[in-house]
Amino acid sequence: MRSSFISMVGGCWIMTSFFVLPRKERNSLPLGANRQLQELYEILANEQSKNKLIHYCTDRGITWHFSPPSAPHFGGLWEAGVKSFKTHLHRTVGDTLFTYEQLNTYVIEIEAILNSRPITPLSSDPNDLDALTPNHFLIGGLLANMPEKDFVDTSSNRLSTWQHIYKVKQHFWKRWYKEYLNEITTRKKWHVAGANTFKIGDLIVLKEDNLPPLRWALGRIIALHPGDDGIIRVATVKTAAGTYVRCVKRLCPLPIETTTQTN
Repeated sequence: MRSSFISMVGGCWIMTSFFVLPRKERNSLPLGANRQLQELYEILANEQSKNKLIHYCTDRGITWHFSPPSAPHFGGLWEAGVKSFKTHLHRTVGDTLFTYEQLNTYVIEIEAILNSRPITPLSSDPNDLDALTPNHFLIGGLLANMPEKDFVDTSSNRLSTWQHIYKVKQHFWKRWYKEYLNEITTRKKWHVAGANTFKIGDLIVLKEDNLPPLRWALGRIIALHPGDDGIIRVATVKTAAGTYVRCVKRLCPLPIETTTQTN
């Protein structure tokens, strides 16, 4: 409760730049929160604490790199991720009213989706079908997603509160998943020479329909099948579920290639 109160105070400050607590609210909850905020302020204002923070960053080789003011495009990929989140949040939530707990749960679910995206192969081993994701940096591995019923086509008035949150999350996943794969394919096409040429051993994402949230169909290309004109339009892909023949238009390269793949 105390943490929720502090979050509420922070929200009021962000929206109005000031917060006045009525006298009738002087009970244990705001008084306890006030004590915690005072302790935090004293720690941050203490010169010894500042020196400890500086030494902590120095010992671990932490260096700050700041972008110029009013230049969000310097943020590159992380700004694109923020933009993607806000765009699809608006499209999927729309005018839906959430309580704080509901919105917090929904945002955490979306955070898990965005941080599940494959970035680069974990190794150059042709039998390794795992990719590095942002979650590897945050929690050290992949998140396990519990099986859930598809609520996308179910009317909202027939769903409970948590089922409605799942429905909005699944709607977000379906929209973002397709857009993300198209985005990284286009990025490779325009910014990397010969990006449309797949190589044997490449770790790729198969564009599969109706995958549940956090599920990515990863595979290794084990054979390429050029046509009579020498252009490769078909490839054989090895996945965890088996070996399949797919059109290269249904294959998506990872955003970052390994040194072995690039060479």
